[in-house]
Amino acid sequence: MSTEDAVRTTYVIVDGENIDATLGSSILGGRPAPDQRPRWDRILSFAKQEWAQPVKALFFLNASNGSLPMQFIQALTAMEYQVIPLSGESYEKVVDIGIKRTLAAIALREGDVLLASHDGDFAPEVEVLVDDEDRRVGLLAFREFTSGSLASLTARGLQTFDLEYDVKAFNVQLPRLRIIPLDEFDPLRYL
Repeated sequence: MSTEDAVRTTYVIVDGENIDATLGSSILGGRPAPDQRPRWDRILSFAKQEWAQPVKALFFLNASNGSLPMQFIQALTAMEYQVIPLSGESYEKVVDIGIKRTLAAIALREGDVLLASHDGDFAPEVEVLVDDEDRRVGLLAFREFTSGSLASLTARGLQTFDLEYDVKAFNVQLPRLRIIPLDEFDPLRYL
């Protein structure tokens, strides 16, 4: 099979800690109940449908404490995520380091990228990906909590997809306060 015949891939890179922390601290003000957690399978379905190509999903976890949430990992694996449990020293941001290395490695090959995170630490690697005119790069996040350094890349081509409103990754409506474009305003939501 030549490279022209090869099927293009969308790499879905999930910063699980960041999504969970943003949901818990910034939106819910506490630990999410089971029905308030993202439906990770919907994120994969969205990725497959949005860019109409196969998906390779990588879910990064911090395993520095020596234990793994096996039920969660088994559920992710059943959904076809490849779970990457990383460990390191207490001062290391192991998930960030792993994701940064992965984004840099993707920059050396063909494929599109959807990053699920709000973390501005990834801006340099995302910027390199966005500057590749033959590559689509998107961010899966809660728009109002996206770092300014990532948000500024939308002017250069970074696509943003809101986890709740675009991806529809939740079974319940989250208690978010956001600026609502008039075209999206539904007064019934508030009555």
